[in-house]
Amino acid sequence: MSDIVIGFSGLGISLLLIAMRVHIGVALGSISLLGIGLILNSKAAWGMITATPFNFIGNWTFTAVPMFLLMGFMCTSTGLTKGLFHATQVFFTRLPGGLAIASVGASALFASACGSSVATASAMSRIAVPEMLRHKYDKGLATATVAASGTLGSLIPPSIIMILYALYADTSVGKLFMAGFIPGILSALIYIAMIVTRVKLKPELAASVDTIYSKEEKIKAAKDIWPLPFLMFMVLGGIFFSVFTPTEAGAIGATLSMTIAFFRKSLTLESVKKSLGQTVRGTASIFIIIIGTSFLARFMALSGVPQFLAEGILSFGAGPYSMIFGVALLYLFLGMFVEPIGLLLLTLPIILPLANSLGVDLIWFGIIIVKLLEIALITPPVGLNVYVIKGALGELVSLNTIFKGVYWFIFMDVITLLLLVIFPEITLFLPNLMWK
Repeated sequence: MSDIVIGFSGLGISLLLIAMRVHIGVALGSISLLGIGLILNSKAAWGMITATPFNFIGNWTFTAVPMFLLMGFMCTSTGLTKGLFHATQVFFTRLPGGLAIASVGASALFASACGSSVATASAMSRIAVPEMLRHKYDKGLATATVAASGTLGSLIPPSIIMILYALYADTSVGKLFMAGFIPGILSALIYIAMIVTRVKLKPELAASVDTIYSKEEKIKAAKDIWPLPFLMFMVLGGIFFSVFTPTEAGAIGATLSMTIAFFRKSLTLESVKKSLGQTVRGTASIFIIIIGTSFLARFMALSGVPQFLAEGILSFGAGPYSMIFGVALLYLFLGMFVEPIGLLLLTLPIILPLANSLGVDLIWFGIIIVKLLEIALITPPVGLNVYVIKGALGELVSLNTIFKGVYWFIFMDVITLLLLVIFPEITLFLPNLMWK
């Protein structure tokens, strides 16, 4: 059996195990080690077991992951994200579909703070959806807005997915953060434009809200959420202006979130314990996947699968756009049964060599990948965010209703993705401006 056959067979078996709900890190790690043993020998595979995990995880830059996770969990457990929906509701409620627009803004801010699209969907489904349904909003529009808007946190920095991509691709985390800013805002604006257009054409989708908020109420609402924009400004500003590294930024962000919560008298022993516990569990899960994918990267390199695919693409004269189209199809398929971080780490050992062989800008490519991961979170039949909202609302809204509403947002995501692919300047403008 040739090395190429072993490589492709290993990938197939790994995907089968993942589809059978075996933990992605365990599936990738075990099959990769078996494949390495077949290509080389069992001694070489055993040597990688003892050395690779420590060498990989011991990388200083990986400490950014638990630090940003801690910052996110601290923000949510101490109530720093509390009032986001109300604040955005105050400012947007008079617009057509104002509550849905408020949900887009609140979900985007919440997701960027906590770093988890799934957590955002879970939280906002209990806050925003009942409020929209109380005002006679269409059930599909209400639920789909929250499902789709939660995905914006992957593009709007700081983003755990961006950090992991940057570490694997050996690119600047700061540049990637800056690159995601405009695409993230663009995605939100396209969502809002679609909501406003649909409600204007079909007013029964969203009943108008007659509540008029005073200037004092608007000021109070803005004051309630000031910690979050301040925290984001300090963390991202420090990275963009090279005051500190992304790894240091995570630690500073976690410290600032605790300090702000302390002065707001919302920092309790219970919130600290909860945040630390969630951080430990989240970090452990991510690192297990990282270890598994590190074995996969070694396995793929030894088998020659990435080189084989690269040569095949180049021999047909395919360029970057053909490769991106193929990657998009791959992500839409695998996204049906693999969660975003797992999907990212599963595919990077294969697609990064392809991107390098075609001379693709890895910052631009990274934003494309993140956008594809966002879309995978809401695509049927297994859109993770959709099922989270269904689980939170129970029998109040059917699964079919949510998916019907989500199609509108998927279409908007495709438009955004096409704009990012056709016009790389949208992505690269800010990084090029900051790092000339």
